[in-house]
Amino acid sequence: MGNWNQFSTNEDQGMICETVSLAGHNGDQINAYVARPANDTPKGSIVLIAHMPGWDELYREFARRYAHHGFNVISPNIFGRYGDGGSPDDASAAARADGGLPDASVIGDALAAKEWITSKPYSNGKVGVTGTCSGGRHSYLIAAKTGAFDAIINCWGGRTVMKPEELTERQPESPAALTANLNCPVLGLFGNDDQNPNPEMVNEVEAELKKHGKDYEFHRYDGAGHGFWYLDRPAYRPEAAIDSWNKAFAFFEKHLS
Repeated sequence: MGNWNQFSTNEDQGMICETVSLAGHNGDQINAYVARPANDTPKGSIVLIAHMPGWDELYREFARRYAHHGFNVISPNIFGRYGDGGSPDDASAAARADGGLPDASVIGDALAAKEWITSKPYSNGKVGVTGTCSGGRHSYLIAAKTGAFDAIINCWGGRTVMKPEELTERQPESPAALTANLNCPVLGLFGNDDQNPNPEMVNEVEAELKKHGKDYEFHRYDGAGHGFWYLDRPAYRPEAAIDSWNKAFAFFEKHLS
């Protein structure tokens, strides 16, 4: 569909949004939020990985925004094991108290979501993965560990660079250290006022991508900190948000169509 607000007002813009159930990591039954254009023309799909505030209302808005721009989107409830049926805040708080989400379960849920969406007649078989904050870290990790995705967008992924002392049983690997394994193009979106990842951490990830000859593009925004897409918070920066959303639409259009 192209950039923000660049559509014809006589287009059919119907959308189907629903919550579905699927077998996630280890066969655990989890929910996923699906948003897609109402037509069944085969198109590219996106696995959308939620941030640490949870599988929340903001992520439903993100899913619908990508769907409005022509993609099938599935966002698995990676927090479902910590309170399915409660509020997003309660589930994410329980996950934090338990030491954070295990990387293995997030990877498994993402692969299950990809399998679910690509089994549908409206999928063209190409799938990207993206998320913000911890979801950005997870997206980079998922792509590097599985080789199963056609494109990745890392939106200010905190802890994409992890020091040895920061590794845990649940998060045993630094995603940046797995860069050599990436087999798909990478888009990175970052705020220069962010503290995690701060500009030095972003430089480290970029250096790894350069070292291994990966296909990537990074965009960094002055005056923007962590979460500059989050329109429900003071961190929101409309100019940076609209520009970077447009870059995200164009990137996925290029690699998933």
